[in-house]
Amino acid sequence: MRAIVFLLAVLAAGELGATQAAWNQYRDAETGLAPALDFPHLTCFRSAAVSYDVPLTLLLAVARGESDFDVRARSHANAHGLMQILWPATANELGIHRLSQLYEPCINIDAGARYLRKMLDRYNGNIHLALAAYNYGPNRISASRKIPNGAAWYSGYIHRHLDYVLGRGPSALPAGKPRNYDIETKMALITFAAPYRAQAFVDLLQQSQPALRLEWFRQEAGRFRVMLLYSGRADLQRSQAMLRKAGFRKKGG
Repeated sequence: MRAIVFLLAVLAAGELGATQAAWNQYRDAETGLAPALDFPHLTCFRSAAVSYDVPLTLLLAVARGESDFDVRARSHANAHGLMQILWPATANELGIHRLSQLYEPCINIDAGARYLRKMLDRYNGNIHLALAAYNYGPNRISASRKIPNGAAWYSGYIHRHLDYVLGRGPSALPAGKPRNYDIETKMALITFAAPYRAQAFVDLLQQSQPALRLEWFRQEAGRFRVMLLYSGRADLQRSQAMLRKAGFRKKGG
């Protein structure tokens, strides 16, 4: 475990997450790809994607990264619901004047898609900048200057979730498993105060054990939790053995 902590400090200095080029590749060649799984509230997501001409898989990636499809999610910044709509400012801007509406899945998804469409229009279709503004607010993001580190990390964070939505990358559900998101089970491993530390931790373990399925999620308190993904008891036992080989042992386990 000491070796992991030491290497985290080294890896944290590197540039992690999605790049502008990765989002350009998605925009130019991948927006028509279908989701790899049946995700919660998919009918609402499909409707919003059509209404605002926002790629379905992008909306799903944002929702997974923002709330992991938790209808009741609430952040320390007072953002609510599946797409984490800020109350009251952003919600009112989008015509939502009752907080309870943000806990209605289709309303929240529609609001998130509409706001993301506004950001895409503002930044001429640049998904990287649009996501940065979705997270940090458009007044803090400009195409003419370097975006804040936190906003850049957010863009990379959502791209990681996009990979999962598209069924690719180390955290993707293996072939042959039922293609329903609800069958996924998650076990919390460790929590960090900064996103780059969570990403570095995941990268480090997966370098040692490539078959490990790990993901990290932003939590309500502004912290970042690494989760082990598994399907069934046998898969959990295999994954725990790989964690031990990588030098990590969960407290109490």
